[in-house]
Amino acid sequence: MNKIILPGEKVSDKPEQMPGTYIHDGKTYADVISLYDEEGKKSVPLEGMYLPRAEDYIVGVVCDVRFAGYNINIAPSFNAFLSGRESRDKFELGDVVFAKIAEVDEVNSVALTDARRLTGGKMIEVSPVKIPRVIGKKNSMVNMIIDSTKSEVYIGRNGRIWMSGGDIELTVRAIQKVEQEAHVSGLTDRVKKFLEDEAESE
Repeated sequence: MNKIILPGEKVSDKPEQMPGTYIHDGKTYADVISLYDEEGKKSVPLEGMYLPRAEDYIVGVVCDVRFAGYNINIAPSFNAFLSGRESRDKFELGDVVFAKIAEVDEVNSVALTDARRLTGGKMIEVSPVKIPRVIGKKNSMVNMIIDSTKSEVYIGRNGRIWMSGGDIELTVRAIQKVEQEAHVSGLTDRVKKFLEDEAESE
């Protein structure tokens, strides 16, 4: 069962490393408002900024073209670097790209790899901490949305989501519903019913 935990609320009597928590006197407390899975003993923050991690996939925007590569904006006031040797594509200012974080160093400089250009679609932004809910367990949520809308969807851990083809408007509305109701139990069933109702109304 999921429950909302507030900042300062005790999560565990033991020291446990979970997102959005801190440890004090051998016990674990919520640092931000979070959704806590009492069965799985997992905490999912419901607010917060994106902190880049190696192996994350992100959706970014080319903000500077340089001789050696590209500066890619991946969050407000936060850029990453893509070496020209790390991509077969040539990018231009303003291009939207899907890429993997290869490395984050001790001063939070981010290096990207495996970048590809995304064209002809629409990009939206949601709170980065809601991205796990948009993806769902074993990709269940995003796959359900894709199956219903027939859209191609690329989800960045940085909170940016790009989509093209199919029913883009419905895809956006479904993702926004997930973001707005991320704290609600039974979310998958609620989104499934929403998509089914939309299909019947067409």
